[in-house]
Amino acid sequence: MKRESGPASAARGGSAPGAAPADGPGAAAGGSAAGRAGAADLAEAVRRRVRLMIEITARAGEYRRGLVKAAGRLSPEEAVILDDLERHGLQVPQLRDVLRGGHVLVDDRELYDKWRAGRGNHPRLSSHHRDIDKKRYPDFGMRGHVVREKLHGRTANGTWVQLEKTPAAFGGSRLPSVDDLRHLVDYLQYRFTGSNVGPWGLSRMTERRPMYLSPVVAVPTSLAPPVARTLARTLRRIEESDDTTAVSGELAAHFPPPDRADLSGELGQALSGRGGRGLFGNSEVWVTQAPSRIAARVLRERHEQPGPGTLRSGGPS
Repeated sequence: MKRESGPASAARGGSAPGAAPADGPGAAAGGSAAGRAGAADLAEAVRRRVRLMIEITARAGEYRRGLVKAAGRLSPEEAVILDDLERHGLQVPQLRDVLRGGHVLVDDRELYDKWRAGRGNHPRLSSHHRDIDKKRYPDFGMRGHVVREKLHGRTANGTWVQLEKTPAAFGGSRLPSVDDLRHLVDYLQYRFTGSNVGPWGLSRMTERRPMYLSPVVAVPTSLAPPVARTLARTLRRIEESDDTTAVSGELAAHFPPPDRADLSGELGQALSGRGGRGLFGNSEVWVTQAPSRIAARVLRERHEQPGPGTLRSGGPS
């Protein structure tokens, strides 16, 4: 890389968001040779972009030795994890905490299933998010050169993920391994410092103080019956006063608006998914700030430009 602007721009282009590796869940199994080649090219583009992101963030801050070298051996499965986080709003400075073991919450349930289906994922025991039914939604680990041990699971609203310095596989009848003992040392360091021990450093973003990506800021709630009735009457009054049309009144009477039993159902998240017009969905937007002089000049120049077929005075057509 010759300069930072080059990798930064390349890290943003050249691949589709959320692309999966050629042999991962997003690949076209049993497809044509051209399709498999295209999936392989797409996976390589994602790997190249994630490697550039890591190299950029490695220029600032302190990491354990070997991060850039490990990024050169980044696997497609590791690239998908970091690429999905970036697609959900992760910025390059935040990537620093992720590589240091920061606990990340993403309000996207589909990531849990997508990641668990990736190659190399295996069930893992962990103490994170004990409110989740672990029999129904077990936690999963995955090893890699950069992530060392990726650990992820489900939350009530989405998916959590955390990178760990030392892989571990507690449980079962097997005897503890050297990695298990090292993982215990990492846990003692966490208890002593209050920071997660990640593959490339320490992070203060623990499960109690996590990093949020794509948060769901709208929370559905129920209305008390008196409030719902008052709200419905108000909405009907607004709708009746707002029922205007460009055609004659006699013609409009033949096409009345839909008679909905519960107008409040259109508010917030009462519709499927995140639908609904919201409390301010039909409000007009008023600009109170003075317009930009540069924008005004550009718009004025565009408005004054002659349209196609317009003759200029004193010049060719």
